[in-house]
Amino acid sequence: MIEEKEEAGAGPAGRPANDRGDDMGDVEARDFPDEGTSGSPEERLALVEAELADTKDRLLRALAEAENVRRRFQREREESQKYAISGFAKDLLSAVDNLRRALDAVPEAEVADSRTRSLLDGVAATERELLAALERHGVKRIDPKGERFDHNFHQAIFERPGSPAGTVIEVLQPGYVLHDRLLRPAMVGVAKGGGKPRDGTDDVA
Repeated sequence: MIEEKEEAGAGPAGRPANDRGDDMGDVEARDFPDEGTSGSPEERLALVEAELADTKDRLLRALAEAENVRRRFQREREESQKYAISGFAKDLLSAVDNLRRALDAVPEAEVADSRTRSLLDGVAATERELLAALERHGVKRIDPKGERFDHNFHQAIFERPGSPAGTVIEVLQPGYVLHDRLLRPAMVGVAKGGGKPRDGTDDVA
């Protein structure tokens, strides 16, 4: 009877029924299928190196893209700060024009009394201070009389025979730039070849 109990508790090969040796072997083979079954060590090493190279390439691309985004954001922020006052500056240009028209309306030679002269001096001082304040913030006046016509900064209102051709011979309204960006083109008259200048014979462009 004792021998029968011992035989009943034994496994197929004489091992105990709770022996997990075969099962553990199956688990190891299932968890590590490549060990002992794949190609040579050289082939596996080449595969790992290729994966590392691909990962490195992706990482470098991601870093380059992040750097490009950072630079683009920084450039946009700098431009936003640089040209932030463009709208405000444009609104002030008409005030500057009116100050100049007031000064031109009364020739200095015709000023007789001291009170009128003091008034004109005050208007001129106001114009100078306003232009200086604008210039401190990057706004500069374009007064191109005698210069070569530049369509990027000038707007031709008329052409008049003169020499040299293409030269600005009269400035009807000065222009302004904010740093390197145009706020308002200068309205000018341009000389054209084919004869001497004539008074009162302007051709509107």
